[in-house]
Amino acid sequence: MKKDRSRLIAALLLFAVVSLLPLAAAAQDTSVLRPPKGEKVAIIVFEDLQCPDCARANPLLEEAARTYKIKLVRYDFPLPMHDWSFDAALFARYFDTKSDKLGHDYRDWIFRNQPRVTKANLRLMTEQWAAANKTDLPFMVDPQGKLAAAIKADQALALRIHIEHTPTIYVVNNNRQGTPFVEVVDRAQLFQMIDAMKAEAR
Repeated sequence: MKKDRSRLIAALLLFAVVSLLPLAAAAQDTSVLRPPKGEKVAIIVFEDLQCPDCARANPLLEEAARTYKIKLVRYDFPLPMHDWSFDAALFARYFDTKSDKLGHDYRDWIFRNQPRVTKANLRLMTEQWAAANKTDLPFMVDPQGKLAAAIKADQALALRIHIEHTPTIYVVNNNRQGTPFVEVVDRAQLFQMIDAMKAEAR
C-alpha cells in the first residue's frame, strides 16, 4: 500500500515537472530580443501609448536611433488600467499598413499630444491627424480583427519575457554569445550602452 502511494506521488511529481517545462522554456524565451534581419544593433521598446513615461522616453529613443542610424523596434503593450491605449495602438497598426513611416509618425504624435487625448476624443483627433497627413481613416479600421490579434500577440510576448512595466527598453545586438541584449534601466546611460553593444556586435 505504501509502495503504491509512493509510486503515485512520484508519478504526480514527474507529471508536474514535465508539464511545467514548456512554461519554463517560454518564460526564458528571449529570442525576440534581436535586431531586425540585416541589422547589427537596434533599440527595442515595449510601450503603451497612454503611458506618460513612454511619452517622456520617446524623444530620447528617437534621438538615439537617429544619431546611431539604428532601428527603433516598437512592441505594443497597452496596460489594462489605461482606457484608450489599446484603441490608439489599433489606429497605429492601421497606419502601419499604409506605411511604416505613417504608423511611426502617428505614435510620435500621440505621445506629444497625450495630455489632450481622452477615450471620448481619440477617434476625432485621429481623424484630424489622418486628414492632415492625407490619409483616409475608415469607420472600421480592423474589420477582421487582425490588427487587434497582433497587439494581443505583442502583449503575450511581453508577458512571456516577464515585462511588467512600460516603457521597457532594450539595446540588442546580433551576437549569439556574450551579451546579445541589455535592458536600459537608467536612460541617461542609453548612448553608452549603444556604444558598448556596437563594439560587441558581429
